Amino acid sequence: MPELPEVEITCQGISPFVVGQTVKEIIIRERQLRWPIPIALKRSLKNKIIIKLNRRAKYLLFYTGNGCMIIHLGMSGSLRIVKDVEPPERHDHVDIIFKSGHTLRYRDPRKFGSILWTKHDPMKHMLLSHLGPEPLTHEFQADYLYVLSRKRTKPIKNFIMDSRIVVGIGNIYANEALYHAGIRPTQKAGKISKIRYKRLIVEIKNVLSHAIKKGGTTIRDFINGEGKPGYFKNELQVYDKAGHPCNSCKTAITIIRLGQRSTFYCANCQT
Repeated sequence: MPELPEVEITCQGISPFVVGQTVKEIIIRERQLRWPIPIALKRSLKNKIIIKLNRRAKYLLFYTGNGCMIIHLGMSGSLRIVKDVEPPERHDHVDIIFKSGHTLRYRDPRKFGSILWTKHDPMKHMLLSHLGPEPLTHEFQADYLYVLSRKRTKPIKNFIMDSRIVVGIGNIYANEALYHAGIRPTQKAGKISKIRYKRLIVEIKNVLSHAIKKGGTTIRDFINGEGKPGYFKNELQVYDKAGHPCNSCKTAITIIRLGQRSTFYCANCQT
């Protein structure tokens, strides 16, 4: 599933081809995604200029003068720039064609993503209004996590993956950040000290920033705006490493199910 680094990489990659460009045509081959693509999307976007493109959590926000298109990549979605002459493949569900000659193509084999439209402030949309702070901003600090975590019995991994607490920390990066911080994923959030939260904040920011620099992580489906995979997979320390020796102490990496997700950690280094 594309997580924050992958969505950020997509945003950066397609932005030069999208921002300031006029939409010529929208082709919808499959309307039924997680929610049906609004019928009004074609009319709302055609002949409009994309004024700016932002990322909020795992959502991409395409602003025009009369509204905003909201795209979520779901489990297997991707956005890439192609030339108009490139024929669509089986899972290429939507083309947004620009007068520049470039096409923004949405691909989604599992169809769990979404393409929505709002005439109002997207930050007040029901999918975005409840979201916590961005993890790479100054707002996301140890004091914030420490205060929110008091009396919480939820495992720390589940706690930092809660988008109401902080956005964009998906399963891969939660595993990695907790490993680097030396915190076992099953630890209760309310039992972790402020000192340990300070280290966790640092490691979350480090892991996410490094993943962005490496182009994200490709486990199965992710490709960037140029159709290329991410290379942070080569940097992973624990995720998908069950049974492999820990790089620090050589203890075999443990795998458990936590919150119905595969969870990886070193039983010796993480306490």
